Amino acid sequence: MGDVLKILIACEESQAVCKAFRDLGHEAYSCDTEICSGGHPEWHLQQDVLPLLDEDWDLIVAFPPCTFLTVTANCWYNIERYGEEANRRYNNRKNAINFFMKIMNCKCTKVAIENPVGVMSTRYKKPDQIIQPWMFGDPFEKRTCLWLKGLPKLEPTNVVKFPPRKVYKNGCTMPEWYSSIGFLPEKERMRIRSKTFKGVAQAMASQWSGK
Repeated sequence: MGDVLKILIACEESQAVCKAFRDLGHEAYSCDTEICSGGHPEWHLQQDVLPLLDEDWDLIVAFPPCTFLTVTANCWYNIERYGEEANRRYNNRKNAINFFMKIMNCKCTKVAIENPVGVMSTRYKKPDQIIQPWMFGDPFEKRTCLWLKGLPKLEPTNVVKFPPRKVYKNGCTMPEWYSSIGFLPEKERMRIRSKTFKGVAQAMASQWSGK
C-alpha cells in the first residue's frame, strides 16, 4: 500500500471520482458551488475552488464547466447574427479559459483536467489523451479529453462493446444514452451528462494514486 494522498476533485458535485479515491483509503474532497449529490457532504467543499488551489494537495483532478469551452456551440458566437449575446458568450469563454489555466498552472505538481473536445486544444494545447467509457468497462460513448501535468496516461482496464448511435432524420447521430435524457430540464441534463462513469473514476483513482 502506498501513502495516503490528499486529493482535490475540483468542480465535482456527483462525487463519483472522490468516492473512488476514498475507496482506496485516500483523503479526497470534492469541491463545487453546488450541493453534492454523492451522499457524502462531509467530503464536499461547497465553494469556489480557486482559493483552494494554494493549499498543499498531492493531486488535483478537475472537471471545469464545459458550456463555454466546447466547440459544439460555436455557431452561437457569430457576432453579426447574434450581436450582444455573442459578445457575452465570448466574454464567458474568456473567463472559462482563464479558469481552466489557473487550475493547470497551480502549484500542485500533479494535475488532470477533464473536458470534452473544445477550444483548449487551440488556446492551450491538444489533450494528452482522449478516452471513452467503453475502454473502462462501461458500454457507453462519451469522448473525453484529458490534459495531464505530472501524471501518466490512463491505461484501458476493460474494453467492451457499446450500443449503436441514434440516427436522426437529418443524418446527425448521437449516443443513445445521451439523447435519451433530452426531455429533462437543462440543469438536470447537464448534471447527468457531466457525471464521470464508474470505470473511468476507478481507473483514475487506482492508476494516479499508485494503488
